[in-house]
Amino acid sequence: MATSTILSDLGTEIIIPICAVVGILFSLFQWYLVSQVKLSPEKPAADGKNGFTEALIEEEEGINDHTVVRKCAEIQNAISEGATSFLFTEYQYVGVFMVIFAVLIFVFLGSVEGFSTSSKVCTYDTTKMCKPALMTAVFSTVSFLLGAITSVISGFLGMKIATYANARTTLEARKGVGKAFIVAFRSGAVMGFLLAANGLLVLYITINLFKIYYGDDWEGLFESITGYGLGGSSMALFGRVGGGIYTKAADVGADLVGKVERNIPEDDPRNPAVIADNVGDNVGDIAGMGSDLFGSYAESSCAALVVASISSFGTTHDFTSMMYPLIVSSVGILVCLITTLFATDILEVKTVKQIEPSLKNQLIISTVLMTIGIAIVSWIALPSSFTIFNFGAQKVVKNWQLFLCVGVGLWAGLIIGFVTEYYTSNAYSPVQDVADSCRTGAATNVIFGLALGYKSVIIPIFAIAISIFVSFSFATMYGVAVAALGMLSTIATGLAIDAYGPISDNAGGIAEMAGMSHRIRERTDALDAAGNTTAAIGKGFAIGSAALVSLALFGAFVSRAEITTVDVLTPKVFIGLLVGAMLPYWFSAMTMKSVGKAALKMVEEVRRQFNTIPGLMEGTAKPDYATCVKISTDASIKEMIPPGALVMLTPLIVGIFFGVETLSGVLAGSLVSGVQIAISASNTGGAWDNAKKYIEAGVSEHAKSLGPKGSDPHKAAVIGDTVGDPLKDTSGPSLNILIKLMAVESLVFAPFFATHGGLLFKLF
Repeated sequence: MATSTILSDLGTEIIIPICAVVGILFSLFQWYLVSQVKLSPEKPAADGKNGFTEALIEEEEGINDHTVVRKCAEIQNAISEGATSFLFTEYQYVGVFMVIFAVLIFVFLGSVEGFSTSSKVCTYDTTKMCKPALMTAVFSTVSFLLGAITSVISGFLGMKIATYANARTTLEARKGVGKAFIVAFRSGAVMGFLLAANGLLVLYITINLFKIYYGDDWEGLFESITGYGLGGSSMALFGRVGGGIYTKAADVGADLVGKVERNIPEDDPRNPAVIADNVGDNVGDIAGMGSDLFGSYAESSCAALVVASISSFGTTHDFTSMMYPLIVSSVGILVCLITTLFATDILEVKTVKQIEPSLKNQLIISTVLMTIGIAIVSWIALPSSFTIFNFGAQKVVKNWQLFLCVGVGLWAGLIIGFVTEYYTSNAYSPVQDVADSCRTGAATNVIFGLALGYKSVIIPIFAIAISIFVSFSFATMYGVAVAALGMLSTIATGLAIDAYGPISDNAGGIAEMAGMSHRIRERTDALDAAGNTTAAIGKGFAIGSAALVSLALFGAFVSRAEITTVDVLTPKVFIGLLVGAMLPYWFSAMTMKSVGKAALKMVEEVRRQFNTIPGLMEGTAKPDYATCVKISTDASIKEMIPPGALVMLTPLIVGIFFGVETLSGVLAGSLVSGVQIAISASNTGGAWDNAKKYIEAGVSEHAKSLGPKGSDPHKAAVIGDTVGDPLKDTSGPSLNILIKLMAVESLVFAPFFATHGGLLFKLF
């Protein structure tokens, strides 16, 4: 059915790795520019170059205050050391899990054919012979380990650049808000491009290496590649949950005792939990988010490749068409590169009011350019007509239909981003209403915040529903997979604006701890408030793409497990639906209680230090930061294991004991309820946070009437923000990993479940 493509196989072999290398080089160049901001108190030449003279004119306290620079460097070192030591501890535990799970993959998949080394009949084309199941087990295990290692490296590199840039952002804030914005944004871009390019390059190299063994058996080749997505997501789960518990335990402890009880500012150096709080921003929001979005990217690519391998692309061995998902991601890197230049060089930020529009423009510009990019890729890399596997049959698809599938995912992502911004930015009425509700206390604030979160689910769900309907109608499950890829095609820009938030947050903390002037703190607060909104947008993207990815993986699982229909009216499927819909609630309960338990210990420790260390409130004695860091570390390592085990063991237990039909119900149920809870949780938390910042900033007359800091409405807002912290930074973002991870794990183990699963139903 397939006709030839304009782009040759050789062209594909060149384009993908070159785009990945360009992405890596661009991220290194951005890092070099950030490194030009010196953290040593060297005396700058006041000759008008590098903007030093204008900075001196603008900043009365002078740029040559060596003690401030030294203090910033010391605080940055403390944050960096805390984050590095936590991640090393976390990765030791995760490494043990990685090895155990790799052995499980090998044993389960190898046992499908009784560890036979002889070739087997292909699943989808019985006239051909495929490589033995034992080799699929070996290669799936290798790709799982590669995905896990790439995910860990992605998170670690992101954390390193964030802790490298936070104090530099603070120091640049002395020259003006525009200079600080550029440092924070460039640093975010380093993480975004490194992660997108690394993920693409490793996946591409893995496919080419596996191809040497598999040859014409593309069905086996791409089935074994699914382990890459599983490895990426399983690491992301532990990174997100562990980092989320760490950061929120410290944040809640610091806020409740410092701001509510002792009436001292946020990030005040007298607060013992303040270093742990800043460390948490990096290990949770940066390392966790990096691993999470890498996992989404890996899984959507794997889902598309698995479905394509049993379609006309796979049967005719059309390499260029087969690599279509990777070519889309390659063009995405180039589009994001051009988009980044708009923020840093073309449309420079000069005032506070320009920060949020500049970040929003990044989303709009990248989406418009990417639409053009997808159109070109669909024209040159796809035949005009081809067939896609559709539950036992082949459906004829045109290349323009596939362009629409990717495009609808891309634009649905933008809609989700803007809806998230509307509900979480304090520039709009929903957050201002939440802030206004603080006049009557914390209870009304909580009620308004919860209502906002539930309401914010409506439009994103319709956007996801429409994109599923359009993409499935045109190209079945392959369409859904590439729609998810479309949403993630601008991942480098999405991650840049996402990582920008915690970097700005840290910059504000460092400014407060270093005793810098009120004006500098106002600038960093403005950066941080915009960062809060962009972080919420990033989470919206992650959740929306997770819904599409898990649906595509679900489709691939159903095909692979040879289920012809999933009938909701059969008891096997319906009990699965019920249990699956319950899992996100169980998971959220575990993660939120973990934050609560860790925060309880933190509050007690902070109170103890304020009560027993003489001179701490007066600022003459130093708090014991190390104990608070230890409390967060110990709690998060211990508490991340049960939620992780729940997610990883559920598909195995259900598949082995109840079979593939019940498992398909569990996957559908967890997808449907998980998406709703994830969106409402992260938007509720984001709205409470920005309602508090709205009161603190006191920019409008309405905000001034609710403030100042320390007033009753402000205290009510702080309590709302504290309740929202575990929702927006632990439970909400972790849920999207739950729905993706269970789906990709089920797909990897599908051959085993189809052959040996359903033990209980076989007994009765």
